[in-house]
Amino acid sequence: MITAAMLGIIQEAGEAVLTLTDGLEEGELLASRLTRAEVSRQLTVLASTLRSLPEKAMSTMPEIDWAGWRGMNSAITIGGLARDEALWFGVRSLVPATLSWLRVYRHSHPELFTYWRADALHAGSH
Repeated sequence: MITAAMLGIIQEAGEAVLTLTDGLEEGELLASRLTRAEVSRQLTVLASTLRSLPEKAMSTMPEIDWAGWRGMNSAITIGGLARDEALWFGVRSLVPATLSWLRVYRHSHPELFTYWRADALHAGSH
C-alpha cells in the first residue's frame, strides 16, 4: 500500500512538471521565476519520493534512472548553473522517461500500484 501511494505521488508530480513546462523552451523556463520554482519543487518531491521507495520496489524497476534522479536532486540544491542544467535535464529527460517506465510497470507489475484497503476487503465479504 505504501509503495502504491508513493508511486501515485511520483505520477502526480511528474504530470505536474509536464503540464507546467508544456511548450516552454529552456530559456523561458529559467526566466520564469514562479514556474521555475514550482517545477523545482515538484522535481524535488519526485526525487525524494523515488529515493524513499522500498528497496524491493526499486529493484523491480531497474530501468528507472536512479542515479540520474539522485544527481538531479543534488544539483537542484546546489543552485546556479548546476541547478538550471539539472532542472532542464529533469524536465526533458528524467520525468518523461520515468513516467513512461511507470506505465510499463503498471502492466508488468500491477501489484506495485495496487492500493489495499481494509474496508474494501470487509465490504466484499458481506
